[in-house]
Amino acid sequence: MPEFFDSLTLLLTLAAFLAGIIDSIAGGGGMITIPALLLAGIAPVEALGTNKLQGLFGSSSATLAYASKGLVNLRENWLDAFASLLGSILGALLATIVPVSIMRTLLPLLLLAIALYFALKPNIDDLDRTRRLGPFLFGVTIVPLIGFYDGLFGPGTGSFFMLAFVALAGYGVLKATAHTKLLNFASNVGAFAAFAAVGVINWKIGIFMGIAQFIGAQIGARLAMRIGARVIKPLLIIVSLALAVRLLLDPTNPLRNLLGF
Repeated sequence: MPEFFDSLTLLLTLAAFLAGIIDSIAGGGGMITIPALLLAGIAPVEALGTNKLQGLFGSSSATLAYASKGLVNLRENWLDAFASLLGSILGALLATIVPVSIMRTLLPLLLLAIALYFALKPNIDDLDRTRRLGPFLFGVTIVPLIGFYDGLFGPGTGSFFMLAFVALAGYGVLKATAHTKLLNFASNVGAFAAFAAVGVINWKIGIFMGIAQFIGAQIGARLAMRIGARVIKPLLIIVSLALAVRLLLDPTNPLRNLLGF
């Protein structure tokens, strides 16, 4: 095997391919790629930066797949995407100032709440419902806030966007998934730019993983469009629960001490 593509890069590429499939359907791809990068011996900050690089490929791939089927209109939603991008830049720049321990404590609880919402709330399907928050207010509050979180910390961003689109914007599950990938792509761009500016990206690994993410996301998006809520809803619940458990098992999570783990 050529030196530029060793066994470690191959394993990370396979992890990115699987993450691309899952992330394009229900989010949570970082649950696979970030631990994989850390286990490969990549420093935490570099792992976050590299993850944003390879995530760009996956989120752009899924966005293009959904847009090609008319599930998201890029011209109509560019302002929301821009708000998500700005929020993520601010979050990434403030990552060293804001106490991330607060995020580690609250995030598992929030993800459990999201899983319960989608598991227990009836009539969550591909049909649009009544909006609870107008487009303008949604775009200037909820979107940049979640984008900010993605730049600051990241895990569960897709779940938060999904919850916001379904619960507040009244979108059906498939339409919410399509718009989630657009805004997630925008937040990835912003955070990636911030990480690139400080030089904490492994370009070789990030590009190989990105190509695999792009292919995986195409497969996942097409599966989601074919089956819709029947695959998106259960996978979203599973991903949210799995991410919550993984975060609770993290020795650095302050919630472990509070719960007596």
